[in-house]
Amino acid sequence: MSVRVNITSKGIQKVLKNYNEKQAIAEYIWNGFDANATTIQVDYEANSLGLLEQLTIADNGYGINFDRLQQKFDPFFESEKSIQIVAPKHTSKMHGRNGVGRLTFFTFAHDAVWHTTYQSEQGFRYGEIHISTGGLNSYSHNFTAAPSSSGETGTTVSFTNLRISQQDVEETVLPFLINEFCWFIELNKQKNYSVIVNGKALDFSSNIKTLEEFNIFYPDTAVTFKIKYVHWKENLHKELSKYYFLAGGEEIYKDYTTLNKKSDDYFHSVYIDSDFFRDFDFKSFENEGQVAIFGAAKSSAEYRFLIKALTEYLKGKRKPFLKECAKRLIETYEQDEIFPVYATEREKELRKPALVNLIKALYEIEPKLFSSLNTDQKKTFVRLIDILMRSNLRDEIFEMFNGMIELEAEEQDELLQLIKGLEALKN
Repeated sequence: MSVRVNITSKGIQKVLKNYNEKQAIAEYIWNGFDANATTIQVDYEANSLGLLEQLTIADNGYGINFDRLQQKFDPFFESEKSIQIVAPKHTSKMHGRNGVGRLTFFTFAHDAVWHTTYQSEQGFRYGEIHISTGGLNSYSHNFTAAPSSSGETGTTVSFTNLRISQQDVEETVLPFLINEFCWFIELNKQKNYSVIVNGKALDFSSNIKTLEEFNIFYPDTAVTFKIKYVHWKENLHKELSKYYFLAGGEEIYKDYTTLNKKSDDYFHSVYIDSDFFRDFDFKSFENEGQVAIFGAAKSSAEYRFLIKALTEYLKGKRKPFLKECAKRLIETYEQDEIFPVYATEREKELRKPALVNLIKALYEIEPKLFSSLNTDQKKTFVRLIDILMRSNLRDEIFEMFNGMIELEAEEQDELLQLIKGLEALKN
């Protein structure tokens, strides 16, 4: 049976134009986890020219229930607006993404077939769904097949007429998948989630720079929070840096960490597990004057104690990281000849060290000042600082940067002491 729906195939491709093959393959893996799968298997074979001849993505989730097939597929085809991705803000469940994921295969293949087994009231059932790139606005399905006797649910998607090479998979797709799912695999560590590629588990730990586990104890009510901190080598794509609140290994809520939007490459995740969160009301604090009826809330002493302790902990971890980044910034500025050219070696010896130290300190306080600048802008910015230092306008330097960036009291004092400590410079 074939079903055609309103939006055209070209319309669907237009809406999903920002997808590439690595993002599309990631969507199929998310679909599996969204179906409560614990294991995703990605298998591929290449020909003698290195082009893929077959690619399959299989999961052990609950499958696609053919009794609700029309509800499952049609809403995502009705209009361009309906297939936009809306990711949940405070949970890692990917509900709402799986409909889009079914359509993105056009980025790397011409045809896709879903082989799915689900459990109905009559027992296990098996069926197939077919979609091709030339007809993304329609799908054919066969759910008249004999009942499955496997006793296991799951879905395998087979892609044919592929436009992707083995090199693409191994050099681009797999590293992308590691960064995409590493935080999620760590979140579900107790459930032994995994992604298996050609029989070998993908090594998500390869993106871990630092991992530390410790407890935070609130003595007044004897509440213990088990903490796992992970500093990632590379970014987590759309996930960003977050706190994950769990109870007994199950995610209850997630939110951005206090250092998430600092415009640096300090990518981190903090997993917090405690029975304290079982009846926790994460929303009551968002509405002024509202009090949690059952359980604790963000206004509780325990929660405030926890977040304060974690904020200080993250600041402590970020500081040496930013020092290293500031050092690399100076090296890059040297290579790109960003610093002023001094008339004599003596003048260079007198002025440049102070300028370098101030730039390092400014970067450590607010990396955003140095992001997204082209070469000319970098030169202008650095030389403006140099001119102000030559003129001994230390108060003006402080006021300028204090007005440009939001500084905490401790950072204000740090910047002020650094500027006042600079050796007096003369024209």
